[in-house]
Amino acid sequence: MHIKIAIKRLVEFVLRQGSIDSRFTSSDRALLGSRIHRKLQKEAGKDYQSEQFLTIDICEVNILYTLHGRADGIIRQQDSVTIDEIKTVSTPIELIDENYNKAHWAQGCFYGYIVCKNENLSHINIQLTYYNIDTDEIKRITKEFTVQQLEDVVYSVLKEYRKWAQMSYEWKEARDSSLKQLQFPFSQYRHGQRQLAVAVYKSIREKDRLFACAPTGIGKTMSTVFPSLKAMGEDLTDKVFYLTAKTVTAVAANDAIGIIYDKMPDIALKTLTVTAKDKVCFLEKRKCDPISCPYAKNYFDKVNDVLYNSLQQNNVFSRELIEKIAKDHSLCPYELSLDISEWCDVIICDYNYLFDPQAKLQRFFENRKGEYTFLIDEAHNLPDRAREMYSCQIDKKSYFEAKKSLDKKEKKLIKSLNGINNMFIDYRHKFDNLEENRFVLQELPSDIEKPLRSFVKEAADYFDKHKNEEPDENLQTLYFETKFFIRILEEYNDKYVTIVSKYGDNVSIKLYCTDPSENIDRCLDTGNSAVAFSATLTPVSYYKQQIGGSGQMISVPSPFPQENLGLYVADRISTRFADREKSIAEICDMIYTVVSRKKGNYMVYFPSYSYMTDGYQKFSEKYSDIKTIIQQKDMSRQQRLDFIAEFDRANTETLVGFCVMGGIYGEGIDLTGDRLIGCIVVGVGLPQINTQLDTLMEYYDKQGKNGFAYAYQYPGMNKVMQAAGRVIRTEKDKGVVLLIDSRFTTDRYIANMPRHWSHLKTVRNSIDLKEKLNSFWNSKTPME
Repeated sequence: MHIKIAIKRLVEFVLRQGSIDSRFTSSDRALLGSRIHRKLQKEAGKDYQSEQFLTIDICEVNILYTLHGRADGIIRQQDSVTIDEIKTVSTPIELIDENYNKAHWAQGCFYGYIVCKNENLSHINIQLTYYNIDTDEIKRITKEFTVQQLEDVVYSVLKEYRKWAQMSYEWKEARDSSLKQLQFPFSQYRHGQRQLAVAVYKSIREKDRLFACAPTGIGKTMSTVFPSLKAMGEDLTDKVFYLTAKTVTAVAANDAIGIIYDKMPDIALKTLTVTAKDKVCFLEKRKCDPISCPYAKNYFDKVNDVLYNSLQQNNVFSRELIEKIAKDHSLCPYELSLDISEWCDVIICDYNYLFDPQAKLQRFFENRKGEYTFLIDEAHNLPDRAREMYSCQIDKKSYFEAKKSLDKKEKKLIKSLNGINNMFIDYRHKFDNLEENRFVLQELPSDIEKPLRSFVKEAADYFDKHKNEEPDENLQTLYFETKFFIRILEEYNDKYVTIVSKYGDNVSIKLYCTDPSENIDRCLDTGNSAVAFSATLTPVSYYKQQIGGSGQMISVPSPFPQENLGLYVADRISTRFADREKSIAEICDMIYTVVSRKKGNYMVYFPSYSYMTDGYQKFSEKYSDIKTIIQQKDMSRQQRLDFIAEFDRANTETLVGFCVMGGIYGEGIDLTGDRLIGCIVVGVGLPQINTQLDTLMEYYDKQGKNGFAYAYQYPGMNKVMQAAGRVIRTEKDKGVVLLIDSRFTTDRYIANMPRHWSHLKTVRNSIDLKEKLNSFWNSKTPME
């Protein structure tokens, strides 16, 4: 039996202990640690060899281990050799001694043992270098070990890991064997579905990236999951991450895998769906520390036994199952799901867990490359999501409120907050002679970092002084937000701009990432292959540039006959902002013409809530005989479900739902057959003009690209195509789409419409539309 494992992962898994405590530890600790490692290594001098890769084969009982790792440093002097392990901490340096963390010593001992064996040394020094990230203080603790002492440590850890190694090896053998027998779960592929599946398989085999535009209804989820599992069975990938933008697409992924389980009940495949921390937390208000949460207390002392038994008994880890296991054993359900994920073959989770520096799964993606395949569903959402992930913002009010809440005895912390407040006041004065309440700086301001670092240091001291008390939640949140802001300050480059805004007395400073493609690219590089797919990845070249650049592109034709979709455009109506008031009556007439031709369920999409509300009111007043419902802001989960439930096949009268383009009903919903027979799209979906998007436009103009298209047109048109894609979901569906806007028939929009829209017909007025709709509904389609 042969097991390959990283030394750091091995010792941290076997020797972990204590409680979950995120009060003073930010989620970007590993990212800060990398920077600090490089700093200390650079300062260490000529005898210091940094980032030394070490590996060894060791046999323990019947298991051959290939152990590998990277020592932070090896110090070679005339009469000694020292292994240096650098650890970043928030704990005050004076509280750290040689008993602080036994896993740190074990990691150093493994590296020391390898060096002793390779160089025939009888003893070696292990040095732990602790660096406090808040105060920049350093403590070094050094101990000498004989080779026998090192060997005792190594074999004791391997003995503890033996049952896990046995389980891992046996599972992989069973998994690969069963996946080799895997067959496509349907009797035949849909038109174009096999083309996509083959392209996905090839990208995994060749360790490449694929950008796939595949129309709605082709079965994209199965076309990506199935070939990924086939590739896994052939040892071309070891773990598949199905990354989603919304909960509804996670459901689709689970459904696809469920079909595979149904067709092959004995398949050896472990799957997990990761649910957001706030959603699964058992507390009314999440507080991840052993004082506030009984599920955090002693978590690491208890979890391994529960984890082992759970993996022996289950293959499909749903939210409900994880919550039950966690509740039964008083464990944090979120942390438990992450521990389970290390032993699963398919992980379904949000984009955040790969791309967001504050939420990424560091156990997989930090400072190492894995045999991973990334399936990025609805990939058109990723660029905008990523921009926000790599952007950050602070504001005057938050620091001022934090200062007011403190006891006056906390003089140092209050002084640091005053420094930040004064800095914001200086920025507020910059607006005195400006007409606008916002301005953009192309460079990083030099006066921001010093007061923020002072606050972080004093806040860390404050938290340590009050560590046995209930933490000040607002101050704690502000502390972490400030640390992340400082981290972005350190990475600030020509892909960033600084946006300063004034709201009354309040001032905000935002570091805005205009181009996240390099960040996305680095994240994708932590795996071997990636597939970014969507029905509206158009133009593909634009999204390829936005999502990391390199890789193959494929555009799959629609599997459905054009005759099934009646596609019309009313291009004599303007929906530009200045024309909305005078055109709203005609738009309502056009809506009525569509929905009155055939009884059924329809949706109308507007580019904004205010425009939608106006259209809804005008339509309801004029055509009160038609049943209407409207999407509300901030709908609860139940309200969202109730809204969709209204679109029932059993409806005997016409129903018209008024919705917002790009919103919760603008994509991802699957109303097949008679649940939705038509939609009307009002406007070209352009987002409202704002400083942020104007900044984006200017950035791409400077890159020699079409800035307006990149910032406004392409994202807007994507919303249009997503809305229109709600109508035809299966080969038996028949429905109509009406586009309303004079710009739809201009060259710049026609050029970016999908190929299966080539039969688009213009209509002059309601009478012309009525005639065309009568003809469409009375005609026979190939499936009838």
